Amino acid sequence: MGIGSRAARVDDVHESALGMPHVTVTHGPGGNPAYQVGGKSFVFFRNPRPDATDPDTGERYDDVIVFWVPSEADKQALVRDRATPFFTTPHFDGHLSVLLRGSRIGELSRQELVELVQDAWLSRASARRAATWLGTHPPA
Repeated sequence: MGIGSRAARVDDVHESALGMPHVTVTHGPGGNPAYQVGGKSFVFFRNPRPDATDPDTGERYDDVIVFWVPSEADKQALVRDRATPFFTTPHFDGHLSVLLRGSRIGELSRQELVELVQDAWLSRASARRAATWLGTHPPA
């Protein structure tokens, strides 16, 4: 991690998502939050599902966070690199999102996580909202 950076925490997901404009929060059947812009989810916390399990025990992961990505190429870049904590499952084939376990979020820096949330928001926001935000937050 770079100078001045720290390991990401699950609380950073909430803080970063809520820090984006025009965000609403809904809650799924298990009470897990879903962050939306314009009625479209861009980050959500999954309930344990049979498609995301521990390969050794078969136990369902109870800490999976879903992030939208801008393109299939972005998704593949994240999930193919074994050095990253991102993954996908067959359930998400064709879906522009990546999965991350909360227990592995510390493998990212806070800045990397913030950028992931911002990219997720940009991929789901209207063109007008995205252009307005990018006008005041130029890419690094």
